[in-house]
Amino acid sequence: MVIGYLQCISKSFDFFTANVIVLFYRWQKIFSFNVWGKIATFWNKAFLTIIILLIVLFLDAVREVRKYSSIPAIEKGLTTRPGAYEHAQMKLFRSQRNLYISGFSLFFWLVLRRLVTLITQLAKELSNKGVLKTQAENTNEAAKKFMEENERLKQLLKSYVKEEEHILETENKKLVEDQEKLKTELKKTSEALSKAQKDVMTMRMQSERLSKEYDRLLKEHSELQNRSERDNKKGL
Repeated sequence: MVIGYLQCISKSFDFFTANVIVLFYRWQKIFSFNVWGKIATFWNKAFLTIIILLIVLFLDAVREVRKYSSIPAIEKGLTTRPGAYEHAQMKLFRSQRNLYISGFSLFFWLVLRRLVTLITQLAKELSNKGVLKTQAENTNEAAKKFMEENERLKQLLKSYVKEEEHILETENKKLVEDQEKLKTELKKTSEALSKAQKDVMTMRMQSERLSKEYDRLLKEHSELQNRSERDNKKGL
């Protein structure tokens, strides 16, 4: 029964090692299942149990080999009954076979454990790498969007500044035109005022001349009237 169990373990390991060469992404998919996380505790317990069992079988095989490899024990068996030597050699062969099988099974089981651990760790690392890659891509995409948004805001700000400059330029131009118009109107008003002042001066001078002429005429009229009165008095 023990030999059959050891042979079964050896065949299982051979089958496993023959299929390790498959593409790694399949193993990654296999070990990325959530069921492995749930059975991890039971797997560790089963591994320790099988290790202890293999160590016990290996130590028992070592004891059997040492027992049947003892020459005095074989010679003693020859004197007691016939066929003892062949029986002892058969026992020695079986114990050596069990030693080799248990030893290789123990070694292969440790290698299997290490291989599964490495594959699991590598699958986790690749999964983390995929997550980090996805995060990096998302970060790059977000940064690209932010840069595009920043560029759009820059263009919008530039167009707004240009529009403001155009508005200010138009307003300044209009103010300059209004200033020129006001200057022109002020000049015209000044000229009109100067002309009006000249007209007033002219009218004042004319008024003074008329007033003097009126006074002169009034004086002459008075003289003529006085003369006429004197003439009338003389005629009487």
